[in-house]
Amino acid sequence: MPMNALTISRRQLLGGVAASAFSLTLLGQVSEAFAQEKPESAGKVDMDKVLQPGPLPEMSIGDEKAPVTIVEYMSMTCPHCAHFHATTFDPIKTKYIDTGKVRFILREFPFDPVATAAFMLARCNPSDPKQLAGSKEYYAMVSMLFKQQRAWAAPADGNVRAALLQQSKLAGFTQESFTACLTNQKLLDDVNATMKRGAEEFGVNSTPTFLINGNRYSGDMSVEAMSALIDSML
Repeated sequence: MPMNALTISRRQLLGGVAASAFSLTLLGQVSEAFAQEKPESAGKVDMDKVLQPGPLPEMSIGDEKAPVTIVEYMSMTCPHCAHFHATTFDPIKTKYIDTGKVRFILREFPFDPVATAAFMLARCNPSDPKQLAGSKEYYAMVSMLFKQQRAWAAPADGNVRAALLQQSKLAGFTQESFTACLTNQKLLDDVNATMKRGAEEFGVNSTPTFLINGNRYSGDMSVEAMSALIDSML
């Protein structure tokens, strides 16, 4: 999914979550054909620079000393990102992350106010939205939201805010903590800054984009394609 904006304002965030104002073409047909079977590098990146601390705590799983590091830039309303996490991520986690061969990092690259809101909710501790969630809670929230992407990002009645609130309550949010999280200006600024850094410093302009041991790859990947890439680096 190509980038069409670099930052989301608080007004856009609140307005976008209140109504289904963004283009629902973002949630079009997801085809397995989009997944790259033979991914080719779209450019080089300096991984030392990539792994320098950013505006938000790193959402990382796996051994920090693993021989392969994968950084995924994604958008929560991107259907190709949802497809990757529904079909590829878990097998890769089992085969490579859990065995110490890969360190995997997720970074925010929202294309619209609804994706931004979803990321903010994944970052917030539902019992205390002034505190940030840890990696385990973040990955669990992201996984849940991707599995239910159409239900909250394109609900039948068009009420995105209500649908996102309903999903958030499953993760322990209340109406109050939901609102508190989405009105956290610093968190919004930091999510925007994460996206801006990805675009300006590492050439990210679509989602998902993977930065893997110094190479940039754009687009969804099958288990076989990502496994082949990882194996070539071990």
